[in-house]
Amino acid sequence: MRAIQTIKNIWKIEDLKSRILLTFLLIVVFRFLTVITLPGIDPHSLTALEQQTSSGLMSLLDMFSGGAFSNASIVALGIMPYISASIVIQLLAIAVPYFQKLQREGESGRRKINQYTRYLTVIILIFQAPAYLINMNGQLRQVAGAVVPTGLWFNLSSTIILTAGSMFVLWLGERITDKGIGNGISFIIMVGILARLPHALFQEFVSRISEPTGGLIMFLVEIIFLLFVIAGAILLVQGTRRIPVQYAKQMVGNKQYGGARQYIPLKVNAANVMPIIFAQAIMFIPISLLGFGSASPDAWYAKLFQPLSDHQSFWYNFIFAVLIIAFTYFYTAITINPKQMAEDLKRNNGFIPGIKPGKKTAEYIDEIMSRITFPGSFFLAGVAILPAFAGKLGIQQEFAQFFGGTSLLILVGVVLDTLQQVESHLLMRHYDGLLKSGRIKGRQGTAY
Repeated sequence: MRAIQTIKNIWKIEDLKSRILLTFLLIVVFRFLTVITLPGIDPHSLTALEQQTSSGLMSLLDMFSGGAFSNASIVALGIMPYISASIVIQLLAIAVPYFQKLQREGESGRRKINQYTRYLTVIILIFQAPAYLINMNGQLRQVAGAVVPTGLWFNLSSTIILTAGSMFVLWLGERITDKGIGNGISFIIMVGILARLPHALFQEFVSRISEPTGGLIMFLVEIIFLLFVIAGAILLVQGTRRIPVQYAKQMVGNKQYGGARQYIPLKVNAANVMPIIFAQAIMFIPISLLGFGSASPDAWYAKLFQPLSDHQSFWYNFIFAVLIIAFTYFYTAITINPKQMAEDLKRNNGFIPGIKPGKKTAEYIDEIMSRITFPGSFFLAGVAILPAFAGKLGIQQEFAQFFGGTSLLILVGVVLDTLQQVESHLLMRHYDGLLKSGRIKGRQGTAY
């Protein structure tokens, strides 16, 4: 009954209701675009492209695009070019003083950085769209034997359509962020992942019922195990270490400011899913090189980089986990700047009790981050290779993807962020929150 009352309370808040309805409408538009194929492409000849995107990095691209990649859709490139551009801009903010200056300029600097990110996204799309067309042409012609349009006009028009389609998806994400509910870019990715769940669940159910592999009991055991994995992913996403901060008292006229104790929430998994994405991209390089070469599938170096979807190569998963741990430290180092945090504390007359302001504070924060990143990186690596263990237990590949990796972490993170947004609207209007025990935590730390 509490859930029904919560839904009624949500519907009573006009602003929240309009945001939810607008988000739903924009998501419907996105899902509609994912099934519209490029002009001149026969939708019935896409089986080869679907097979190519069943594993490896191509599977990740198809998942992030909501299936548009394998459908040769007008939004086939999805949101990944924008994510790539954002990563490049973040790296430039470490090495280039101009971008470091923009980061310190507040809202105006953020708008400028977003503008540069969009420009870089368009540049990436201009190069990525022809590469996608070349790959699609090869798959449909050589593998499926389908007839594919050729010529300058088709390539030019398709490049323009793919570029405009990805930018339109980016615009939809920004509208969901501004006028809808939650982080629009992450929300679009989450919808693409969820779109695969019903088919994967049904496929696994049919497999267990029709084959002598445990039947319904084994299927229920899988669901229970999946719930435990989701609980672990929630702990990984929400895990924080809070550092107490004391602010010095100041007198401005007759009023006293400061003196209150607050906390800096440091995330156990500050890198989110980026280490998994980096590691998958690195592991895909030798697989691609072996595919272009004449290496035998039985060669030791071919087995070493056997795709994760095969669930057979121990060394593949071992190297994959090591890369995730390394990239977790790397990405945490470029996103969390202890020196900047120490300077901001000192500028606002804040200090960590027992620690000298300035350099000592930066060293203390860096030490704490190193300590909490160590278990977080191992936990993240464990979650990433769980689909391989699920495959060893006979779980279908499509359903095994939901037992860990990028898809699970994105789903958990976005759902928690969305619930936190809804709860903040409810509490602001003096309604009960979604949970009786405490506030919901999102990926940004504890909700106060």
